[in-house]
Amino acid sequence: MGPSVKSINYALLFVGCVAFHLLGTWSMPLIDRDEPRFAEASREMIERSEYIVPHFNNQLRLDKPPLAYWAQVASYRIFGQNDFAARFPSAIAAALVALSILALGKQIAGERAGWWAAIIFTLSLQTFVHAKAAVADMWLVLFITTAHWSGYELIQRPAWTWKWWFVFYVSLALGFLAKGPIAWTPLLTVIAMKWFWRDVDLARSFKFVRGIMSMLGVVALWGIPALMQTHGEFLRIGIGRHVIGRSFGAMEGHGANSLGIYVLVMPLYFVTVFASFFPWSIKLPSLAKKLWREHDKIDIYLVTGAGIIFIIFSLIKTKLPHYTLPAFPLLSLLLARHVVNERSFKTTAVMAAVVFVVIAVFAAPFATRFFPAAQLYRQSQGDLRSEMEFGAVDYQEPSLVWYFRSRVQGWMTPLNPKNAAEFMEKTGPRFVILPTKLASQTFLNPPATWKTFATSGFNVAKGKHVDLTLVLKPD
Repeated sequence: MGPSVKSINYALLFVGCVAFHLLGTWSMPLIDRDEPRFAEASREMIERSEYIVPHFNNQLRLDKPPLAYWAQVASYRIFGQNDFAARFPSAIAAALVALSILALGKQIAGERAGWWAAIIFTLSLQTFVHAKAAVADMWLVLFITTAHWSGYELIQRPAWTWKWWFVFYVSLALGFLAKGPIAWTPLLTVIAMKWFWRDVDLARSFKFVRGIMSMLGVVALWGIPALMQTHGEFLRIGIGRHVIGRSFGAMEGHGANSLGIYVLVMPLYFVTVFASFFPWSIKLPSLAKKLWREHDKIDIYLVTGAGIIFIIFSLIKTKLPHYTLPAFPLLSLLLARHVVNERSFKTTAVMAAVVFVVIAVFAAPFATRFFPAAQLYRQSQGDLRSEMEFGAVDYQEPSLVWYFRSRVQGWMTPLNPKNAAEFMEKTGPRFVILPTKLASQTFLNPPATWKTFATSGFNVAKGKHVDLTLVLKPD
């Protein structure tokens, strides 16, 4: 195969994946709470011309490092500040993951297996969801995948090569800038391989001290200014609360704090993978049986990498189904090497693609009616003015900030039923969003110039139905 044909095939895969992942992203509102937090923090980066420390609703947002925000900022420059632009970078990252899987698959199992591995990853349920989400996960998956790829290349080569060494440690650094220290799991993978491949000189191939120092140097280019600007808060909150805290305690209701429940849910990801990796997960039992009977060094490398990810997140108390997504490229490669049956896999791939396209094209617009923040914004946008201030009672989800700040420069003020009326009595145009049942009680006789907009929907973050009313004072 000539270089030009190879380049065309890679380009076709990339464009096809991007188009597939972007379907429906323009019609589905951002889903609380993570998507609007990322999207709004990126917008506030532009407003502030501050690209080191993220903010959300005029408050420091120290949950995540900045790489996903930077990608969204670049997307906003091209497409404007909208739902599609906020999600566009994740589609790009997912397509790059597919390219990386294809390249590594061709190296370890041949071209056909490489293509199938890329298809399996692209057409798995969790990939379908997160390649359309305005969050950081796909960037983490990308750099963990490129780190595993370059790590394999370093192990296999008899002499040290700077190119793969550079890719390995830069991937670890960029993965950290995407979502923190979990991006360093490929280091554990290559170190574990010393146990299985005793003839491998890891010190010669990886030059760990020099590499880790270089990796930390790349991270420090952002980390030191961020720590200085926040007086160490990024370390205390970003690492202390959101990394160590998630490891030893359940956060935001995701997990369990009691020892008994913790032990009970420890194997959770070995069960949820059958949903997250669907439809290909139905082949995992047969894959496990085959690998148990016979396996080679490549299988050990892929299983070790995936297993470390599953084990780490099984031990961490805070649990969400997508946490093991970085292992899916490795699982895809294992399936492509051992279990691909051309006819059955073709049928599965076609059916999965059709179902996902139907969901993206038809289900997403239908679901729009259930997103109250987006609905209220669409009803009232003609009456919104940039100088307005606004507040919210009970329903204070990030989606309100994302949608209404596209027209309003002020920040969302958290209110309660008692001070909502006082807030509206202040001078200047303003509005408040509150549960419909409280609206009539809080504003018994509103002036005739005030306007109201009402909608019903679903609070995804809390899993309950809501009825909301927006009360607007035009001046």
